Amino acid sequence: MIALPANIEKHFVIEGIVKEIRSLGEGLINDTFFIETEGDSPNYILQRKNKTIFQDVPAMMDNIYKVTTHLKKKIIEKGGDPMREALTVTPTVDGKLYYKDENDEYWAACLFVEDTVTYQYADSPELAAQGGKGIGLFQAMLADMKEPLADILPGFHNMRFRFQQWDDILKKDPVGRKAEVKEEIEWIESRREEMLALWKKAETGEIPTRVTHNDTKISNILFDQQGNVLCVIDLDTVLSSICLNDYGDAIRSYTNAGKEDDENLDNVYIKMDIFEGYTKGYLSETISFLTPAEIENLAFSAKYITFEQILRFLMDYIDGDNYYKVKSDKHNLVRTHAQYKLLQSMEDNYDEMCKIVRQAVDSLSNK
Repeated sequence: MIALPANIEKHFVIEGIVKEIRSLGEGLINDTFFIETEGDSPNYILQRKNKTIFQDVPAMMDNIYKVTTHLKKKIIEKGGDPMREALTVTPTVDGKLYYKDENDEYWAACLFVEDTVTYQYADSPELAAQGGKGIGLFQAMLADMKEPLADILPGFHNMRFRFQQWDDILKKDPVGRKAEVKEEIEWIESRREEMLALWKKAETGEIPTRVTHNDTKISNILFDQQGNVLCVIDLDTVLSSICLNDYGDAIRSYTNAGKEDDENLDNVYIKMDIFEGYTKGYLSETISFLTPAEIENLAFSAKYITFEQILRFLMDYIDGDNYYKVKSDKHNLVRTHAQYKLLQSMEDNYDEMCKIVRQAVDSLSNK
């Protein structure tokens, strides 16, 4: 955790008197702090943005501002509360969206939304459905947004780019690990063609580009005390891509019965009741704008994103563990095997996944 610059709160437009600034959570990317104020003044979230991962923080913050401005307009039109139903960026005293300190570190603040509930995982189809509804509503409100967003993560979920990286790493084999993972390499190569086929549909425009969140785990959704979706948070990864990425990554995250790095592969499989719940919730908000090509590829997108994660874990292992934080020499290989088991479970249940999508679409279309 990086040290806070002295009096950093004075660089932001904060109402009231600051009582305390304390560390909040153990984020893998950003350093996060809670700013508590005295009395009835609002509280705030302060973050040091990771400039290694996000190499253009000003552009990232500009994306966030554009998206939240559009969301707030939509929320007002629907008679909602824009201060609770969308993230509110807190500007600096000189009107910027971020503060750059003397060490060239970037800091940003936003309003803390009070009286909310968060979840680390979906333990019921009903909660999964609410999570799907949250991301679906987020995409639906941004479906007509025309302002362009900066590409702050070049190549993100782009399978052609990922395979270029993969081929380079295999050719170099920098730490001599390729020989020990011949079987795992074959897992990747045997699926190369079908995975590239989906991305080709994005390249040709058959599957359209939209505003997407790109980190759709359930912990990035705030719920109210009654369990209803309130607000989608953690917008650092917002950019223009295919909305299937959001759906596929959510399915990868929500439905895994095990852990992402589970050493006991018997624990790892897709929970189909969670898949069905999320799919119904997601489609309840997106059926009005999704194209037939998007709907047709929803189930496959879960395999696509899970495969991409296998490729990235294995690629990082072969490269000597330079991207992901690891707890042991084999950690990335353990992750590779666990995600591959999840992919196999998806492949085994793929026909049923497609059937669930079709039934959900038919049910919503008949309403």
